[in-house]
Amino acid sequence: MTARKLRIWYLVHKWTSLVSTVFLLLLCLTGLPLIFHEEIEHYFEPHPELRALTADSPQIDYDKVVAGVLATWPDEVVRFVGFDPDSPLGVVFTATSLTPPPIEGHSQPFDTRTGELFPPAQPDDGFMNLMLRLHTDLFMGLPGYLFLGFMGLLLVASLVSGVVVYTPFMRKLDFATVRTGRSARLKWLDLHNVLGMVTLTWVLVVGVTGVINTLALPIFGLWQSDQLADMTAPYKDAPPLERLGSLHKALEAARQAAPDMEPSFVAFPGTQFSSQNHYAVFMRGTTPLTARLLKPALVDAVTGELTDIREMPLYVKTLLISQPLHFGDYGGLPLKIIWTLLDVISIVVLGSGLYLWIRRRNRPMPKHLVELNANRSSVEGRA
Repeated sequence: MTARKLRIWYLVHKWTSLVSTVFLLLLCLTGLPLIFHEEIEHYFEPHPELRALTADSPQIDYDKVVAGVLATWPDEVVRFVGFDPDSPLGVVFTATSLTPPPIEGHSQPFDTRTGELFPPAQPDDGFMNLMLRLHTDLFMGLPGYLFLGFMGLLLVASLVSGVVVYTPFMRKLDFATVRTGRSARLKWLDLHNVLGMVTLTWVLVVGVTGVINTLALPIFGLWQSDQLADMTAPYKDAPPLERLGSLHKALEAARQAAPDMEPSFVAFPGTQFSSQNHYAVFMRGTTPLTARLLKPALVDAVTGELTDIREMPLYVKTLLISQPLHFGDYGGLPLKIIWTLLDVISIVVLGSGLYLWIRRRNRPMPKHLVELNANRSSVEGRA
């Protein structure tokens, strides 16, 4: 590699890192509590206590559940019904409008075995919601998603260019060498390089999956205009619904169509994940991997008959798999601990990179980036 090309790679690494560092530090810091969001939410907002089943326990009727929720909130409409994959607990989500974003609404938990209703959940406006919004869109909606996605692309460019710049430098030192006997700046340079190489694969995976996650809104928008539109095409000229049919019957139809799967959530007619004439029952698998993948089953909201069920397209499956991989929440507590340690190391890498730039901003480019041996591409580092 010529000195000119190496200089270009150095400048790419320098400026992609500098532009994105502050936002990447924000993402790492807000990501720490999000790794343990389930444990934190369960501690501060414990799930309702489910009663043990007896011979006299009633069987659930989802229509009665919905009717009970609407009786409590008569000025609202049901948008979604969700199911907890780890417990027999469901949630009915209501709002003042079917179309997003809802101005007001409630989350009503219920027992999926008996239909017992529990007190409504508190509005999600606390610490964890603050961390989530900062981590995902900076409270800016789609522009915030896309901006952070661009920061993720800069991170990937920084990682690739960092490997190119650091590889020749490694020829002068044994791997993982940290020269502690000289200047503090040199020690941090070695530490920055070593920790960066150790966490390279993890940061690359988290960065790429993070970029994919920022495209969630466009991806689901594409699915709605593509597959969902095709699935609901026969109902294009159907008259508006005057009343909703049985949700219980719709769930039974979806379960019969996918007997090896369980419902993940139901989108009511008129919401963004359904049509004006269907219950959209999103089924999930029962293994750790397939539990993240969804299969939409459309059920006629009047007759309760299944009209279509299809696999999600590849671009949606990619998104669904990348979401748990990004936060490490598919392998239990041990994987979350590993994710946390790697996150902390990444914070050290980012912080040390910022420190090195501040200390070196008025110095010329390192000699090892411009001196090349005439016989082979090698560089010599200097203190």
